[in-house]
Amino acid sequence: MTNAIIIHGSYGNPAENWFPWLKEALKKIDIKTFVPEFPTPKNQNLEAWNDTFKDYEKYLNQDSILIGHSIGCPFILSVLENTSIQIKASFLVAGFLGPIGNDYFDIINKTFTEKNFDLEKINKNCKNFFSYHSDNDPYIPLGKGKEFSEKIGAELKIISNAGHFNESSGYKKFEILLQDIKKTLAKHL
Repeated sequence: MTNAIIIHGSYGNPAENWFPWLKEALKKIDIKTFVPEFPTPKNQNLEAWNDTFKDYEKYLNQDSILIGHSIGCPFILSVLENTSIQIKASFLVAGFLGPIGNDYFDIINKTFTEKNFDLEKINKNCKNFFSYHSDNDPYIPLGKGKEFSEKIGAELKIISNAGHFNESSGYKKFEILLQDIKKTLAKHL
């Protein structure tokens, strides 16, 4: 059975943006979907998020997909780095590594983004990477999205005027992401 786990970003939660919509859309095609709530901004650090994720590790298998938004993307890289299970695909929205030049985020994101990732192990544990970035993200410059995608060997899909793919950018739904998930699952059955 295919399981999906959606990882929200800093200052985020499972009930915002396109997460509830995607969870329902995936449920309709028999994908068991989880949207964990991670501690943020209080106690937001990699160790605390890893502790929260332990309850969801049992849903990782060769048919699983991981979907991350913003800081959820480098968190997914950490998950892939620390598992021995090869999953089907990761869909990474507004991903980045390193500081973005905004102290409001850089301080609480530091443990996630300023580390040396074992890219060989990450690529071994995920068959397919998909990366999405906007040309007008107010938080994560497009250059950071390009750098992130190159590092993990993902083709970057640049979406015009999508902002940070959040509600304030009009993202209560994310049709392109859903279509890419469906195509990937159909292709790799």
